[in-house]
Amino acid sequence: MGEQGPGGDKKTGKTAKKVTGKRAAAKKAVTAERTVVAKKAVVAKKALGTRKAEAVATGKRVAVKKTAPVKKVAVKPPAQESRTALVRRARRINRELAEVYPYAHPELDFENPFQLLVATVLSAQTTDLRVNQTTPALFAKYPTPEDLAAANPEEVEEILRPCGFFRAKTRSVIGLSKALTEDFGGEVPGRLEDLVKLPGVGRKTAFVVLGNAYGRPGITVDTHFQRLVRRWRWTEETDPDKIEAAVGALFPKSEWTDLSHHVIWHGRRICHARKPACGACPIAPLCPAYGEGETDPEKAKKLLKYEKGGFPGQRLKPPQAYLDAGGRPAPPLGAA
Repeated sequence: MGEQGPGGDKKTGKTAKKVTGKRAAAKKAVTAERTVVAKKAVVAKKALGTRKAEAVATGKRVAVKKTAPVKKVAVKPPAQESRTALVRRARRINRELAEVYPYAHPELDFENPFQLLVATVLSAQTTDLRVNQTTPALFAKYPTPEDLAAANPEEVEEILRPCGFFRAKTRSVIGLSKALTEDFGGEVPGRLEDLVKLPGVGRKTAFVVLGNAYGRPGITVDTHFQRLVRRWRWTEETDPDKIEAAVGALFPKSEWTDLSHHVIWHGRRICHARKPACGACPIAPLCPAYGEGETDPEKAKKLLKYEKGGFPGQRLKPPQAYLDAGGRPAPPLGAA
């Protein structure tokens, strides 16, 4: 190979420098582009997730895993429901329930205020059915406050044993019977302030007696009532007294007693604590909690209790209106 002259060497050097410069510029451009892409990815990642972020940053299509279709449910009331809208919705729910349960009544058997008072005290932490199966023997042996006040506690405990917490309940019913005998002449008082002074009697028990024995309006805030009014977003309160005040403000006072029956009946029959029968609920379109329970109509029907599911109610001696509507009386204690 022949040797190149000085001019040839100089030209070759310039060409090499040019190529190196282009390569450096290209590398710098790629680095800058990658930096921009990375920045876009970080921003997009925060909002869209890793895979979608890459797609946004690079412009490439990335397959996204499909999610299961969302099950359609009834329209829920708006999160910021106005006071007026709440009152209208609450009253409409009560009207609808009144049509479903036109025969709603207290589910404790009683023939006078004294029997209702005692039965309500006994119903704590047990069912009305169990109380109704137990009280016939109690009232047959101790028909008046004077009789129960003078009773042998051990004999009363034996009668009340099926109700659970029978020792504490025995102390309560004997204590309130003594108070009725000594302070009220053996008569159940018809005033809230007097009733709550009796042993074992709180506002809930007092309103049951006032509303159903004396016809004086009151709201009965039992466990069913508390659960349902929160599900319906009538109130977020958890204290029974505050719930009573909040719900009472939504309705005319004259409706309080029947409202209590409607809500409690619905809680026992359809809107259960663990698995509400949403698919069989007559007020589903008005309920913010629709979908918490079984929404399939056929499956929901199997969850219905008492007369809605073809089963006996809780009273051994229910009102005639209940029987006329197809309701069945409960069996006595020990019946097959």
